[in-house]
Amino acid sequence: MKPARGSLRLSGMATTIIVVTCAIGFASFLYLEDIAYLARASVSKLGYSCTIRDQVLKADAGVSSATAGKTQAMNRAVAGKGEEEDKKPKEMTQEMAAGAMHGRAGGGRKARTAPECNVVEGNWVFNRSVEPLYSDRSCPYLDRQVQCENNGRPDTDYKYWHWQPDNCDLPRFDAAVALERLKGKRMMFVGDSLQKGMWLSFVCSVESHIPELEKSLIRRGRDLSIFVAKVIHHVTEPIYTSRQRKKYNVSIEFYWAPFLVESNSDNPIISDPRKRILRVDSIYKHARHWMDADIFVFNTYVWWMNGFPINSLWGSFKNGEEGYEELDAPTAYMIGLKTWANWVDSTVDPNRTRVFFTTMSPTHMRSADWNKPQGIRCYNETTPMLQKGYWGSGSSVKIMGIVDRIVKRMKVPVTFINITQLSEHRKDGHTSVYTEFKGKIMTEEHWAQPQQYADCIHWCLPGVPDTWNQLLLTYL
Repeated sequence: MKPARGSLRLSGMATTIIVVTCAIGFASFLYLEDIAYLARASVSKLGYSCTIRDQVLKADAGVSSATAGKTQAMNRAVAGKGEEEDKKPKEMTQEMAAGAMHGRAGGGRKARTAPECNVVEGNWVFNRSVEPLYSDRSCPYLDRQVQCENNGRPDTDYKYWHWQPDNCDLPRFDAAVALERLKGKRMMFVGDSLQKGMWLSFVCSVESHIPELEKSLIRRGRDLSIFVAKVIHHVTEPIYTSRQRKKYNVSIEFYWAPFLVESNSDNPIISDPRKRILRVDSIYKHARHWMDADIFVFNTYVWWMNGFPINSLWGSFKNGEEGYEELDAPTAYMIGLKTWANWVDSTVDPNRTRVFFTTMSPTHMRSADWNKPQGIRCYNETTPMLQKGYWGSGSSVKIMGIVDRIVKRMKVPVTFINITQLSEHRKDGHTSVYTEFKGKIMTEEHWAQPQQYADCIHWCLPGVPDTWNQLLLTYL
């Protein structure tokens, strides 16, 4: 790997001028960061800061303050008034799917060949004859948070819906193929708890194919969890035949970085989003743990969408946390993602490392989205939305546009794992009240108050994230 970089440089003089000439206005909300709060929060529609945002736009476009016309046009684009905002969800997801199919990257380059299959267009098909590759009882590595059946969920149909693209077949996840493709490699999932769910799904999908003495969860921490498939120690008794001793030497890891960039809420978590501060120009604190990975699977989305301005800081926390600036979520997201993109472009060797980016995982907070105004979010939902191209309020086309534009400009090829449209249909797949609250499994007392406790962000396992890994395996 090349030496790590990943900072977004901003002109101090421009900052001074803009701060003097611009005003900041934001709405203020007084909710707590719990499930009930997240249920009420939507994608931020706050006003835009005209300080750092304007400067970033100018730096990004390579223009000076004299080119006001161009800057205003760029402002409108980032503020959601440009061409990306005018695109419909279907158009945006199809465009990103095309990028994933053809391995689109910046500078017109192409990544390695990926399957010619538009996974966005399709529907969910129910088939109880096809059993999941694991259960919440058979996989010893599952977090209790996502073990919906173990936690009391009475229905099981959510485990038997399968995504069927219109113009092709999506291969079933094959653990033997996955392990063979990963032999001798280090695979790193990086992101938030939704990305951790994808990691857990992947681990549980392959672990039963590995002999007992050749697999282990050697680390399970808040920041880093590591599953390995290799001979853990010398086996003196002939328990397994030589054919069974695969010796894959695979490491499948998850690293917790919900914003990808550094924040004061990485660990421990600060529950009140108004007190979180992000170092939007710094990623090395996290990235130093990712060095030498062969396959990256990144995500970041839901932590940015809390309804509050994002407290954004340039420089080191060692100098204190004062001096941060409040930015609207799309602008802060754009800056943070550019910091990530700079790190990838300056550090990753595309000849030996694959980079994937998982698109946003939708939430299902408003039952009115699926014409059920008297419903309680995803609570008691047992079937998917079967309407073609359904798109609710839990996903942002604007954010998808930001990701798409930044990835197009990157030098290192990045492949999208486009999970958004297919997951939009799955209002039935969330953990709802069959999960944890403050580290304890919810009881019937909690079940009786779904308006307060239903989690319509995270997914049951086995469940929807298994399909995400089917897509990932096709690209591997």
